[in-house]
Amino acid sequence: MRRTLLTLVLCGALLSASAADGAAAPEPLAGRVYSYGSHARQNITVYGRGGSPLVILHGGYWSRDTDWSGWARWFAARGFTVYDTDYRLTSDAVWPAQRDDVLAALRWVGRREPGARPLVLGSSAGGQLALQAGTYGAGRSRVRGVVALSPVASPYRAWKDGAAPGASPERRELRQAARRLAGCDPDRAGVRCWERWGDLAALSHASGPDDAPLFLVHSTGDFVPVVHSTELATAQRRAGLGDITVRTVGGAAHGAPLLKERGMARDVLDWLRGRA
Repeated sequence: MRRTLLTLVLCGALLSASAADGAAAPEPLAGRVYSYGSHARQNITVYGRGGSPLVILHGGYWSRDTDWSGWARWFAARGFTVYDTDYRLTSDAVWPAQRDDVLAALRWVGRREPGARPLVLGSSAGGQLALQAGTYGAGRSRVRGVVALSPVASPYRAWKDGAAPGASPERRELRQAARRLAGCDPDRAGVRCWERWGDLAALSHASGPDDAPLFLVHSTGDFVPVVHSTELATAQRRAGLGDITVRTVGGAAHGAPLLKERGMARDVLDWLRGRA
């Protein structure tokens, strides 16, 4: 298990960045692993102590356990207690197991820090989960704010985009990943399947003031296009959520590498601090 192996080398060593998720240069802060459930992937690595809680949800097409330890230490070194959270992948279970895990992890954080409502930072597939944390039910009651980098706000849109003529390999892979997440093909969907695809979309849970503030980031060439976030933002504003920002930067960065674009890491840090 990645978390178990990671803790064996965290102390006294600086880990290399993840090419898959573009982690920053590691900070010299040790992490400690805890379980929030019985499954091997239901674990959290905690960095720092005493700061505002920040839950990080990694990307990886809901099928890969990518490494955010570098950025986790970066945020911990700047005053946050960071909860780098794993969840069941599509090889373990289909939706809504992933959301169930995120909500369980948030409850675990709440027990560790009574009365605290964490901030949440998610990337790509983890961005979809972060949006679910902030919009499912009364999201504001459980989290203070959500930063989502290249969030797959609508897996169904991703499924359609992946079948378009000339779709990039990343979009084709995301199409298949969305189908694995749903566990059924919308081309041959029954009622229960369509309900699951609808449940996957943050838009279907948008409820305005009951939802957490949102900071959403894409690049102009992102294979998860900004329309995922602008569509959600429009619906949220109409429903009455005022604290929502959509940012687009040049280039084709996706997920964590967006933090290295045009001072975005500092902008995200300032936004999080403003809602801590």
